[in-house]
Amino acid sequence: MKTGFIAAAVVAATAFAAPAFAWEGRVVACYDKTYVGPEYKITKKLIRAAEYKWEHAKSGQVVKVYYPAVYEQIKTQTSNGYYLEVPAACR
Repeated sequence: MKTGFIAAAVVAATAFAAPAFAWEGRVVACYDKTYVGPEYKITKKLIRAAEYKWEHAKSGQVVKVYYPAVYEQIKTQTSNGYYLEVPAACR
């Protein structure tokens, strides 16, 4: 009975100590994880063309006014974001 406990204690001690002895390697390279965002393709759609208009001012003058073009921006995702491992100094 006593030898059974001693044998169990020896087996348990070696089982818990085994992971400590398993690491015998050395560090070869280190990397930092960097996030690269998704890429988009942006196009524009003409809503209203540019134009000049003649308008009457409050002072009684006729004034030529420029109205710029109006566009709608259309954003389409072309690729998803991903993580990139960049070589770094080991700490």
